[in-house]
Amino acid sequence: MQSELNVPVILNAIQKAGNAFKTDFRTIPIPQTNDAFWQELNRIDQQCLTILKEALTTHFPAIPWHEEEFSYDLQNQPLAIDEYWQCDTMDGAIQYLQHIDGWTINLVLIRQGQPYFAAIYDPMHDELFWAEQGKGAFLNGSPIKPSQKTDLQLMLAVFEYPQGSATQPVLNQKTGQAVTDLLTHVGVLRNYGPHALQLAYVGAGRIDLFYEEGFDTYNWLPGLLIAQEAGADVRTTDGRQWHWGEGSLLVTAPGVADQYLQAQSKTHERV
Repeated sequence: MQSELNVPVILNAIQKAGNAFKTDFRTIPIPQTNDAFWQELNRIDQQCLTILKEALTTHFPAIPWHEEEFSYDLQNQPLAIDEYWQCDTMDGAIQYLQHIDGWTINLVLIRQGQPYFAAIYDPMHDELFWAEQGKGAFLNGSPIKPSQKTDLQLMLAVFEYPQGSATQPVLNQKTGQAVTDLLTHVGVLRNYGPHALQLAYVGAGRIDLFYEEGFDTYNWLPGLLIAQEAGADVRTTDGRQWHWGEGSLLVTAPGVADQYLQAQSKTHERV
């Protein structure tokens, strides 16, 4: 296990992958069939992994890769190995295929069962977020920090839901209730798409609150470390500290999680 990381090498690899896709953005027709959709999604995965592995394996030959981002049964706990790369090849791939901005290249290094290093690159805006455990979070080399807002009605919140939620009626009901609560208590509510980027935006003070019911660990991990290292609160939607294996996520500017949950609780008491 390499105790010291060559951070510039990692960041350059992620930028290389992202810029390759930026060159081709909107040149491939929007898929019109299920077969075409999955063919393009698989092509994106393979192209991105090839670029990242070629750039990083020489420098980190002993670190294996875990690529099963859609294997939700494996998300309950980290792999039983000292360290590995967890790669969400393109977060927001739907947007990319639909010719819409809002897609990123994400990479996280898991060490001793916890996110140790994470990077998120947004090629369309040339923004590179990254964090290393215990060393803070950065955007294009400058430190980031969450918002200092205290008024919920001035806050921008986002909500997300995991892939396959349509097959889970109870989860859909919880998400629907969450959206109703958020609309009641915050100033503006949006859904943007790439989960990890939205979490990084909480760390950078652009978003005040991120809320998701359901189990979506692999989508969360890169942004979680960045938000946490920036100083954000990382909780479950019932207010507990988030740990790997939790089935919900609430990430906010400092103090906002408690404030929001108290407002939510008072509303439910009146119903």
